[in-house]
Amino acid sequence: MRITSTSCICPVLFCLCFVQRCYGAAHHGSIKVTRNQTKHIEGETEVHHRPKRGWVWNQFFVLEEHMGPDPQYVGKLHSNSDKGDGSVKYILTGEGAGTIFIIDDTTGDIHSTKSLDREQKTHYVLHAQAIDRRTNKPLEPESEFIIKVQDINDNAPKFTDGPYIVTVPEMSEMGKENPTDADDPTYGNSARVVYSILQGQPYFSVDPKTGVIRTALHNMDREAREHYSVVIQAKDMAGQVGGLSGSTTVNITLTDVNDNPPRFPQKHYQLYVPESAQVGSAVGKIKANDADTGSNADMKYTIINGDGAGVFSISTDKETREGILSLKKPLNYEKKKSYTLNIEGANTHLDFRFSHLGPFKDATMLKIIVGDVDEPPLFTMPSYVMDVYENAKIGTAVGTVTAQDPDAANSLVRYFIDHNTEEDRYFTIDANTGTIKTAKIFDREETPWYNITVAASEIDNPGLVSHVPVGVRILDVNDNPPELAREYDIVVCENAKPGQVIQTITATDKDNSANGARFHFSLDEGPSLNPNFTLRDNEDNTASILTRRRKYSRTTQDIYYLLVLISDGGVPPLSSSSTLTIRVCACERDGRVRTCHAEAFLSSAGLSTGALIAILLCVVILLAIVVLFITLRRSKKEPLIISEEDVRENVVTYDDEGGGEEDTEAFDITALRNPSAAEELKYRRDVRPEVKPAPRHHHSSSLDSVDVQEFIKQRLAEADLDPSVPPYDSLQTYAYEGHRSEAGSISSLDSVTTHSDQDYNYLGDWGPEFKKLAELYGEIESERTT
Repeated sequence: MRITSTSCICPVLFCLCFVQRCYGAAHHGSIKVTRNQTKHIEGETEVHHRPKRGWVWNQFFVLEEHMGPDPQYVGKLHSNSDKGDGSVKYILTGEGAGTIFIIDDTTGDIHSTKSLDREQKTHYVLHAQAIDRRTNKPLEPESEFIIKVQDINDNAPKFTDGPYIVTVPEMSEMGKENPTDADDPTYGNSARVVYSILQGQPYFSVDPKTGVIRTALHNMDREAREHYSVVIQAKDMAGQVGGLSGSTTVNITLTDVNDNPPRFPQKHYQLYVPESAQVGSAVGKIKANDADTGSNADMKYTIINGDGAGVFSISTDKETREGILSLKKPLNYEKKKSYTLNIEGANTHLDFRFSHLGPFKDATMLKIIVGDVDEPPLFTMPSYVMDVYENAKIGTAVGTVTAQDPDAANSLVRYFIDHNTEEDRYFTIDANTGTIKTAKIFDREETPWYNITVAASEIDNPGLVSHVPVGVRILDVNDNPPELAREYDIVVCENAKPGQVIQTITATDKDNSANGARFHFSLDEGPSLNPNFTLRDNEDNTASILTRRRKYSRTTQDIYYLLVLISDGGVPPLSSSSTLTIRVCACERDGRVRTCHAEAFLSSAGLSTGALIAILLCVVILLAIVVLFITLRRSKKEPLIISEEDVRENVVTYDDEGGGEEDTEAFDITALRNPSAAEELKYRRDVRPEVKPAPRHHHSSSLDSVDVQEFIKQRLAEADLDPSVPPYDSLQTYAYEGHRSEAGSISSLDSVTTHSDQDYNYLGDWGPEFKKLAELYGEIESERTT
């Protein structure tokens, strides 16, 4: 292959030809290369080598931004197999082949058809091959080569982040700003940039190589000028003629440093403060000026000396940087009319680099003039606490408040109570003396403390009013007797033993501990001693209820009542009585309550709750059937036909037999069991009388003394002589059995009255099968001991 460029030679079988333009000039040369030898320039002798590859590649170069009318020539491909007869065909493939780069398949010339931009793409990779045109067989293997785009100075330097905003402390070095150039830094001077300052002199300068901006003047003071605008230019081609340039603006702001001490505008100040100023209130302001800003201007104010240092205080307002003067103690014009203060203002954030400009503090003198004002009356105490006993009569003196006019005039003072709350209406006050009295009777247990507000004003100037709080404490008297602390549900077991504690009771007293801190407990037994229970005073405001006998029986008595007396130790002592209810219950051997109700007897027989419910349901059903049967039977009875004719000529026959003792329809049987019922007239209910019965005359003797037998005889006589009844047989039965027999009972149950020395306590140890028997004999034993 023949290469037509002298800028690049490589001893290989195939050569790559390209055109290189340097400073606008092109140099051409030719080399004849064969497959098995290398031909050197200027007719050097041939040197034989062993066969190598037919292609030897180097790089092609093409200038960017080519604007000519013809395609730009890139280079030439040539193979040793090419004899110039057109039998060799050159093929080009790869990036841009056929679109950007074209090749003459006969001569191997490569041209660029488009204008290239190195900043978009720096090189292209292509593949070349030589084939036989007739057989399409490759004469050489396919090889790769690169076409590089050669840079020209077509991009000016550009500041990517401009314009810049920079803040820098006073008298500080600036940072540097580096622009970028898109040109190739490895080729020529296109990307060599130099810096210069177009605007901002004489305050700032720029390094032409590094772009570092520095202050050009010493002691640049922010307080003199704060903002600067600097224009920086960057030019490529090392600043030569024809180089491109770009510029940017740098806005520089000088930030503050603490280089200015605070200064008071005046050395002497005067302030007027009325004596009526409230303690803690702000009475004046003072400020020192500082030319710095931000934290460099922060300062703190202090009172360094003066006779008013204990009366006034000063603080710093961080927002306005002012000194706020406040009152620590009340002023009194009559005692002191002026004060003098020395106030200092100092910076809190110091910069020791500028300590030679100090000191960073300043002082001034403040004179305070106290103004005289007409003040309201002043109470002798800031608050009052008074005592009064409960139940005291209305008009009882509680205490006295006193106020005086602090002014030199010393005007008379008038007192009154602010009736803002209901409590204020419970007291009255003497307008001249200030004596407070009660307006109601107080109960300490209801309200133990009252708070009222007393006001005082000058008689000459009622508009000037001062107030004072008054607390009235209600003292206790012993007017409430002690009582049980709560309702007690006391249970005693049937198998309880003598001396067993079944309950501990406590008492309370609405009075305070001074009137009845110690309670005394006792039983109200009367003349006889309680055989069942006793009470023991524990002497700690509690008492214990104890049993006195061994066994208790629910069948005999299931509830006991115990009257307890409680007295306090107040003066005079008070007492009260309370009744305790004690229930008898069945308990386990360990003392746990099993039951306190009557159904326990059924449970002991082995019946469960479900069985009891079933039995009750059956009883209800049977009663309903009986009631239904009786109702149907009554509906079948027909009333007796009473003819208007003489009933004695008619015989009425009916087969209705009497019911014996259960027949309650013919006669009210309750009259026989209760002789007192004889006082009212009873009619027979089986007939309707048409004749009004004659009035019955009763003996004047008391019904309580009437004998039942005599009463029955009278009733029989009245029934026989009653003209309002028809003459038919009627059997009337009366439940009278006669006088009591004189013979004694032959029942073996009377044997329980005989005394026996037999002890049945061992039955309790035989188990649950003998529990009922043990309870039965236990009851007999307890009744015997009683």
